[in-house]
Amino acid sequence: MLLAVERGEAHSDDLLREDKSMGKMSAVDRHLTTALVLGVLRWQIQLDQVVRRLLAKPNAKLDPAVLVALRMGAFQLMHLDRIPAHAAIDESVELTKRSGFRSAAGLVNAVLRKLAHEGIASDAGFVAGHDFCDAAVAAHPLWMVERWMQMFGEDRACDLCVYDQSPPPPAIRLAAPEVEMELADAGVTIGRGQLLNAARVVVAGDVVATAAFREGRVRMQDEGSQLVAEIAASAVPAEAANILDCCAAPGGKTLILAERNPSARIVACEASRARLNQLRDRLGFLGERIECRLADATALEMGSAFDVVLADVPCSGTGTLSRNPEIRHHLRPEDLLRQAERQRAILSSAVRAARVGGRIVYSTCSLEPEENEDVIGAAVAKSENVRVIPMGSTLDALRECGVLTADGAERLRSCLTPEGFLRLLPGAVGTDGFFIAMMEKLSSSESECIE
Repeated sequence: MLLAVERGEAHSDDLLREDKSMGKMSAVDRHLTTALVLGVLRWQIQLDQVVRRLLAKPNAKLDPAVLVALRMGAFQLMHLDRIPAHAAIDESVELTKRSGFRSAAGLVNAVLRKLAHEGIASDAGFVAGHDFCDAAVAAHPLWMVERWMQMFGEDRACDLCVYDQSPPPPAIRLAAPEVEMELADAGVTIGRGQLLNAARVVVAGDVVATAAFREGRVRMQDEGSQLVAEIAASAVPAEAANILDCCAAPGGKTLILAERNPSARIVACEASRARLNQLRDRLGFLGERIECRLADATALEMGSAFDVVLADVPCSGTGTLSRNPEIRHHLRPEDLLRQAERQRAILSSAVRAARVGGRIVYSTCSLEPEENEDVIGAAVAKSENVRVIPMGSTLDALRECGVLTADGAERLRSCLTPEGFLRLLPGAVGTDGFFIAMMEKLSSSESECIE
C-alpha cells in the first residue's frame, strides 16, 4: 500500500477500504496495517529527515521499496511502543530482501540499529525561526506551516499540525435508531455526536467488521461532512422539491438529502464513470427518487430548475490531513489556484442550475481562502443575481428542529466568519476542516434593488 501511494498509483483511504486482503485479516492485524500505513504517511517528512541524517551519504538515491522499508522501521521505533525494536528492524530488513534489493539489506539494518541504539527523536521542530517544541510541525511541509501561521496565528497553526498527527474521531451515521442496539450486540460501543443528534462516535469495537456496516445500515462519515448535507437539506422549501448534488460521489451527503427530503427528486452528478457506477450501487435502493447522471460539474446544462443545489467541490483537502495524510506530500502552493479555477466553474454551473429564489450551498474540506472565500467573492462579483445568506439563522433553524444539539449550535456559532460563512478548523468542534457557504439566486428586479 505504501509503495502504491509513493508511486502515485492510489490513495491510502481507497487501498485500506478496498484491498481484499484486509477482509481476510484478524481485527488486530487489520488495525496494525491501518496504523502502519497512515502512521508512516503522517510522519513521513520527519522520518525521512531522521533516516537521511543516519545515512553515510545523506543525499543518496534510494529505491522506493528501500525507502519505504526504512520509513516503516523508523516509524515503529519512534512512534509505536508495543513492537519490539528487534522485530521492527528484522521485518524491515526482510522486506528489503523480498523486494529484490538484497544488497540494500545491510544499509537498512545499520540505519535502524543505529536509530534504536541512539533512541533518536526529531529535533526538526523549527519553522521560520519559531520553535514549536512539537515534532508535529516538522511532519508538515514548511510552506504549509508558514501559511497557516500567517492565516491563523502561531498557536492555532501548531494546534492544526498536532491534530493532523493522530487518527480522527470515528464518526458514524445510522440508517435507523434500532441499528444502535445491533451494534451493541456486535460489541461496538458508541456515544453521542459532537454536533448532530443523528451522529454517533465509535468509542470501542470494530464497526467495520459488523454486518450493519457491510450491509449499509451504518456508514462512516465525518460529522462535518454530515453537517454540510444537513445544511443543504434544511434549505429545501417544500416536499416535492428538486435537488441537485453537483459532485455526489461517494454519496454520503446525497443519502442525507434523501433521508431529510423523502418526497424530493434528486439529481446526483459525477464526472467519473467508475465513481458513478459506485454511486448507483450505493443509492440504488432509493429507486427512481434519485437520478445518477454522468456529468462534468463545471459545465452543467440543466436549466434553472432546482430549489437547492449542493456544490461540495473537489479541493486540496487540507482540512483532512489527519484522515488523508499523504495529501501533504503531493500538494504544492500553485495547486491551490488551479483548484480554485475549477471550483469557480462548478459554482457558476450551480448558480445557473438554481431557480430564482433557490439556494446554493458551497462547501470544501479545505482551509485555504483561495478555495473558499475567494471563490464565493468571485461568484458574487461575476453574477449580479446571487447574494450570500449568512449562516446564523440556519444554525438557529437546525437547532429548533432538532438536527443540531443545543451545545453543537453554540459551538458552531463560534465558527461563523464575519461574512456569515462557517469555517470549521480541524478538531475545533470534533470534525475535519470544512468551509460552508450559502447563497440565494435572485431575480433581475431583486438584484437591481440590491444595487
